[in-house]
Amino acid sequence: MNSNYVREFLEESTQIIDKLDEAAIERMVQVIAETKKRGGRLFFVGSGGGAGHSSHAACDFRKLAGIESYSVTDNVSELTARVNDESWDDSYANWLKVSRIGSADCLFVFSVGGGDEVAEISVNLVNSIKLAASVGASIVGVAGRDGGFLAQASDAVVVIPPINPQNITTQTEGFQALIWHLVVCHPLLESATPKWESVR
Repeated sequence: MNSNYVREFLEESTQIIDKLDEAAIERMVQVIAETKKRGGRLFFVGSGGGAGHSSHAACDFRKLAGIESYSVTDNVSELTARVNDESWDDSYANWLKVSRIGSADCLFVFSVGGGDEVAEISVNLVNSIKLAASVGASIVGVAGRDGGFLAQASDAVVVIPPINPQNITTQTEGFQALIWHLVVCHPLLESATPKWESVR
């Protein structure tokens, strides 16, 4: 057992915080604030841990920021039907098409690597990003590594610095939660106070 693991992991987390691009976070806030101002919707996409973040984030952006928000993976029946009948790679994009994602809306992506079409990794996210771009929707997200396809195509992306190659997934997914919680409670977006903060 490595008795230093906890300390090393926390030290990595501190290093990541010190290296986060604050300007990128502010850009993300601005993009979402503009979406809210024009009455647009937020669509969250992610796989695995990113799908979990998507569901939680859709809840909080609706409740705390007053933005109409949806997670593509919340309807398990529709998702599995699309995967079975259409393909995993197109399942998210086809969901977004039926939801009529448009230029007033914003796609919010959670991904560890940002998607890579050549390597055939997270192609479902790549296709969602392509669709959003084709209709003029805004695109934001939080990713690890170098940000992948998301970093190339987005209006604002926060890249979680890869301090330790062995902890890229765990650190990225952990910081995704931190970043979107920071964003939803930003003064430019928050319209309701969380319950425990209102208790005196």
